[in-house]
Amino acid sequence: MIKLSTCQLWVHDQDAALDFWTRKIGFEVREDVTVPEMGNFRWLTVGPVGQPDIAVVLMAIPGPPMIDAGTQGEIANLMGKGFAGTLFLTTEDCQASYEELSSRGVEFTEKPEERPYGIDCGFRDPSGNSIRLTQVRQMATL
Repeated sequence: MIKLSTCQLWVHDQDAALDFWTRKIGFEVREDVTVPEMGNFRWLTVGPVGQPDIAVVLMAIPGPPMIDAGTQGEIANLMGKGFAGTLFLTTEDCQASYEELSSRGVEFTEKPEERPYGIDCGFRDPSGNSIRLTQVRQMATL
């Protein structure tokens, strides 16, 4: 069986991303390892409490030789527009989660709104990644 274990978000600043995802969103650190043999590459992952098999890599945009300067700039540009990565999170109560996260300083781009699939809202992380938070409604099957 194939399962999802890890996904990635590009980040401008791993320390700022770590603070946001742990202090404001409530995720926990999974791994934070620096590898000197790879130019002090930092493997930093966080994940939702209660889901130890799921992790999000908070990946700094590498430069040459891994990624050329032009591609590095393109990734940073897409991040600024909110199109370099998206996470879709679910919650039992979208309005309550919206209020709790707002009180922790999360700035929402969209307030909770009824949609055909449930109640949905959106925010961005400090790097500009678009995050959706949804209270999923049971969909009718055909």
